[in-house]
Amino acid sequence: MLNIMSLKNKKASAAAAGESAKKSKTTPAALRLQKDISDLKDLPSTMKLSFPNPDDLFNFTLTITPDEGFYKGGVFVFTFKVNPNYPHDAPKVLCTQKIYHPNIDLEGNVCLNILREDWKPVLNINSVMVGLQYLFLEPNAEDPLNKVAAEVLRSNRKQFEQNVNRTLRGGAVDGITFDNVIKN
Repeated sequence: MLNIMSLKNKKASAAAAGESAKKSKTTPAALRLQKDISDLKDLPSTMKLSFPNPDDLFNFTLTITPDEGFYKGGVFVFTFKVNPNYPHDAPKVLCTQKIYHPNIDLEGNVCLNILREDWKPVLNINSVMVGLQYLFLEPNAEDPLNKVAAEVLRSNRKQFEQNVNRTLRGGAVDGITFDNVIKN
C-alpha cells in the first residue's frame, strides 16, 4: 500500500511539473520571431531596430533614414506588432508620423503587398523591412493608400518632389500639415 501511495505522489508531482513546463514553453511564433531577429545582425546604416520592452519581441520599432531618393534626409519610424499566429499572419506595421507618401495614408497605414495578400509564411521580418525601405526609394503610384499623392506622382514628378520636400520639413499640402521628419 505504501508503494502505491508513493507512486501516486510521484505521478502528481510529475504532472504538476509538466504543467509548469507547458506554461513556460516558448510558442512557435516566438521561436520563429527570435530566429528572424537574430538573422538581422548586419542591418544597413539606413535601418535601426529598437525594442521598447526588451522582454517583448512581438512589439518593436524600425527607424528608416533613406540616403537616396525623394525621402533622403528624413527619419521614419514604424511600429511592428507581431501576432501569436506569426509567421502564418503578417505583422501589423504602422508609420508613427504623418507623411506625404502614396503608399502610406495619413493614419500611418502602409500599403505593401507582402503585408496583405502576398504574405506567405516563408517571408520574414527582414522581407518587410526591405519592402518598407524600397517604398522610400520607389514609391508605388499604382497601389496607393494616399490617392492624391499617387496622382501627383503619376502626373507631375517634379511637383511630387516639391511636395515631398515641403512636407518633410513639416509643411502643408492641400491644407494638410505633415510632421517634420528631417533629422538634425
